[in-house]
Amino acid sequence: MNYQTINRASAAAIGLIIASVIYAFAAVGVKVLLPVPAIDADRAAERTKALAEIRTAEENSLNTSGWIDESRGIARAPIEVAIQQAAQAWQNPAAARADLIAREEKASAPVPVAPAKPSAFE
Repeated sequence: MNYQTINRASAAAIGLIIASVIYAFAAVGVKVLLPVPAIDADRAAERTKALAEIRTAEENSLNTSGWIDESRGIARAPIEVAIQQAAQAWQNPAAARADLIAREEKASAPVPVAPAKPSAFE
């Protein structure tokens, strides 16, 4: 056996191990010491704000009463009130169906067109 060849191979292996350890420490150090901000951090904040606004609007529309289309007489009621009214109305199914059909026709009717302004020359 040639001891000189074995020593060179061992030195090369030890050198490779030492270089790998140094590289690993450098990589971990850079990762820990230099935090990188998120690319879309401002967009994420905008989306979070928009989602909060949407949820607030949904919560408001589900739990408060108000007008959907005042000209047609279509109103919004809180969920609990609507459930109670529906249960009460459907005690008599025939009357409830007739009322439901009448309300659907009223809601889907075209909006009346405002009369045209007369010409200044008439």
